[in-house]
Amino acid sequence: MIPQAATEGASAQGTWLDALPQAVLLIEAGSVTRVNAAAARLWGVPQDRAAGRPVLEIVRRHTLEALTERGGEMELEVSGRTLRCTATRDGSHSALIVEDVTDHRRREAELREATAVLSHEFRTPVAALRGVLEALEYDMPTDLAQNFVRQGLQETERLARLVEDLAVGFRPTRARTLPLAEAFARAERLLGTDLLARQATLSFGQDHLVRADPDKLLQVLLNLIENALKYGPNGQPIHVRTAERGTWIEVAVLDHGPAISDSENLFRAHTRGQGATGQGSGMGLYIVRSIVHGWGGQAWAEREGQQNAFCFTLPGVAGIG
Repeated sequence: MIPQAATEGASAQGTWLDALPQAVLLIEAGSVTRVNAAAARLWGVPQDRAAGRPVLEIVRRHTLEALTERGGEMELEVSGRTLRCTATRDGSHSALIVEDVTDHRRREAELREATAVLSHEFRTPVAALRGVLEALEYDMPTDLAQNFVRQGLQETERLARLVEDLAVGFRPTRARTLPLAEAFARAERLLGTDLLARQATLSFGQDHLVRADPDKLLQVLLNLIENALKYGPNGQPIHVRTAERGTWIEVAVLDHGPAISDSENLFRAHTRGQGATGQGSGMGLYIVRSIVHGWGGQAWAEREGQQNAFCFTLPGVAGIG
């Protein structure tokens, strides 16, 4: 006759094991003695039929069977899920604990991606501030110095807004009505040194009133024009074309670079075009598409004759004054 205390103890153990979210499999001398409710669901074996069966019959993976024999930890990809498997041994007794860490790994990937996005977005205002401070080291007329100070303050404010984005995400939240010419002028001013170095000219199409976050719009323009400068031949003009598309405004940055072989993949995170040289995170076009999707627009690339066109749309406001 089994003592009542032992029966109650086994029942209590079964209760708390079944309450665990992790799958737990208890083993003695190579045979399963118990699986909890989560393990029964994971391996599709009823608890009352698992006891006494070899480990391999339950887990159906030699890697897991070997893990229970030697102890340790490993991760497995099973049916699109990431499982962290931990085995412990004590003489002839062992236990296998399996935890679904798919969501945890997804959040880690999102954090890495967010870090890459922020690193890319901080690069331009930091470079602009460096240029302003270097210029202010030299004697210059007061009005010119004041212009540099204004530029520095503008980029400092932009950096402050990026810091705020750490808490609220990357989707545009400060949309206002503005003429495209305002964003074009900011982009041309910030890229002046690069344009001079590449002996390139930059021209813009017709002005339109649009509804967008000015800093996000500037970031899109800077990424696309910088790409045109980087991948196009020296001395070639870059044109920013604009056109009405119903209630939307289409903006296209045209360059004379080599033909694009796979335009869709270029907009994926950590992807660079064929033949890309030098340092680069491969995040520029991904950021462009993320920002544009945030205000409901579309972003794409296509070949037009002898030019590449990197295009995006944004909400228009009819009737520019």
